[in-house]
Amino acid sequence: MATFEYTIRDATGQVMPGTVEAENEDILRRRLTEQGFTVVGIKQVKSQKKKVGGFGGVKKTDLSILCRQFSTMIDAGVSLVRCLNVLEEQAANPKLKMVLNDIRTQVEGGESLTRALEKYPNIFDRLFVGLVHAGEVGGTLEESLQRLSQFLEKDVELRRKVKSAMTYPTIVVVFATTVVLVLMTFILPKFMVLFDDLGIKELPGPTALLKATSNFLLTQWYWPLGGLIAFIIVGRIVVKTRWGRRAYDKFKLKAPVMGKLNHKVALARFSRTLSTLLSSGVPILQAMETVAGTVSNDIISEAIFSARASIREGERIGEPLARSKMFPPMVVQMVSIGEESGSLDPMLAKIADFYEDEVDAALASLTSAIEPVLIVTLGIIVGFIVVSLFLPLVAVVQQLSEGGG
Repeated sequence: MATFEYTIRDATGQVMPGTVEAENEDILRRRLTEQGFTVVGIKQVKSQKKKVGGFGGVKKTDLSILCRQFSTMIDAGVSLVRCLNVLEEQAANPKLKMVLNDIRTQVEGGESLTRALEKYPNIFDRLFVGLVHAGEVGGTLEESLQRLSQFLEKDVELRRKVKSAMTYPTIVVVFATTVVLVLMTFILPKFMVLFDDLGIKELPGPTALLKATSNFLLTQWYWPLGGLIAFIIVGRIVVKTRWGRRAYDKFKLKAPVMGKLNHKVALARFSRTLSTLLSSGVPILQAMETVAGTVSNDIISEAIFSARASIREGERIGEPLARSKMFPPMVVQMVSIGEESGSLDPMLAKIADFYEDEVDAALASLTSAIEPVLIVTLGIIVGFIVVSLFLPLVAVVQQLSEGGG
């Protein structure tokens, strides 16, 4: 969550300033537009919310365990303040322990749990706070915490699988790059000295190419290094802009191989988050707005916001999702059936399970395909370097044999 100052114009032409919190500028702009205002300007300002200092952070695994313990104690009839005190004592993460201490102090002072959590947006996101708020209002805090724990566990598991699948290819790429750089900057120059001592004037084409590349890396290494650093810095700056982030998110969905995987991950997160919110009693419009801020992709967020606007006008959920082209027919049909039968949240949970299984299968297939490709590529590159280094020596041996004959 971030704090924004905005200026809007109403239907009468009156200009009104204001300050509000939102996930990002796009979500706030859409919210104000839906309310019938014309947005004149939006500027992010420094938030007055508390931030937890120090290194490290609070992992989702820690939050999941916290929710399970919290839910169990609430269900057992333990008072809210006593629960927070026990959670603080049991917390292994020093940062989380400090936050829980402050939250307990606020609750003891008469603050609601929701308001206390809102002061730490870098730890408790909008989904977390929204579910706790729904539980507090509906008197089902233990159920909301239980659902939140299950959601966090599923989300952590999904992220872990994606990260685990990418670990091996990353290690191979780093190893291959290191081997090639060592060969080009340490081994190849020694061979060049040997070739000069042997009086080899003309090098074969592959060897000459390697020599030129090696000289470039040794004498002008700062150009590729500077270019890489500049590319990373410029890329991060561009991605922070509205159009740059949108272009990057669109690329993530259209990229070869990884595009379909990213799309499936986003669909699984959309379905799981919306199911969790609806089953906790959060209204559909508020749930859709929260989901739009948690899918981590502006293209899909726009589709969700468009669907939300259509729902506000009285349409069913499935129809605007189908028009967006971001949701496959299977998702649209299951959502429509769930809405008609009054079982939308369990239907969304089934969709999430399906796409999480699809992600598992896609990751297994991708990993099994990438491994041999990387190994063969590394073998070709190293083989080319080795053969290129020995070509001049072969020519020398041939000349000596001819001379001896």
